Amino acid sequence: MFKTCLNVTLGALALSSSLALGFDNAAQAKLYTEKVEYLHNGVMMEGFLAYDTDKLKKGPNNPGVLIYHAWMGIGPHEMDWAKKFAEAGYVAFAPDIYGKGVRPKTPEAAGQEAGKYRKDRALMRARAQQGLTQLRQHAWVNPKAIGALGFCFGGGVTLELARSGAPVSGFVSLHGNLDTPNPQDAKAIQGEVLVLHGAADPYVPMTQVADFQKEMDGAKVDWQLHMYGGAVHAFSDPYAGNNTASGAAYDAVAARRAWQDTFAFLQQYAN
Repeated sequence: MFKTCLNVTLGALALSSSLALGFDNAAQAKLYTEKVEYLHNGVMMEGFLAYDTDKLKKGPNNPGVLIYHAWMGIGPHEMDWAKKFAEAGYVAFAPDIYGKGVRPKTPEAAGQEAGKYRKDRALMRARAQQGLTQLRQHAWVNPKAIGALGFCFGGGVTLELARSGAPVSGFVSLHGNLDTPNPQDAKAIQGEVLVLHGAADPYVPMTQVADFQKEMDGAKVDWQLHMYGGAVHAFSDPYAGNNTASGAAYDAVAARRAWQDTFAFLQQYAN
């Protein structure tokens, strides 16, 4: 892994990397991951980029996917999904919502950090949109073939990106927060929405699910809801442990189904 210079955009990085890595030489092609620094209103952010040069077409002809992080910041779960999408021919980018170096170490600290953005949805949307801007500028990405997904806190970020009217084809929330102080903004959603929800999730109760359904129907959004029986919060995250009594735990069956459902949904917009 290597870090980009502060004044290098994703697009310029892709072009220089293609030369340095031998884009035309299949023998040299493989999966690459990079930490990417970029600015948002003077604040340094650090996202995570993954791509496989053996799977990419030349030029801006490849699908892109945004992967918004859970409340602990960009971690191994987000990176794992980015790599899986890269291996499937996507340019995958996990934007940073918190800022470089802001990676909570405890649930209490994560709750405080995530709470800043849940209380300031305008800032949450702006950080999410800046990540989208970075991916849209990538030299290998078709800006009309971008999907977005997020986990937990990041699922809520993904839905706020949708409500902001972002030009994204499909949005996926995995065990994400569904509430918003601005339900009327759902009328601005341009793409389709898929919510993957643990039926036993105590942190996103069915009352919140019902409000979300009402919001989507009221705005005439093309949306889907898949619920996985017995799954609690964080069901897709193998790093979440297996203590279902805590209300947040990994569920291997739900995780497999969530990947299949997410990939199939976003693959609709990959061309």
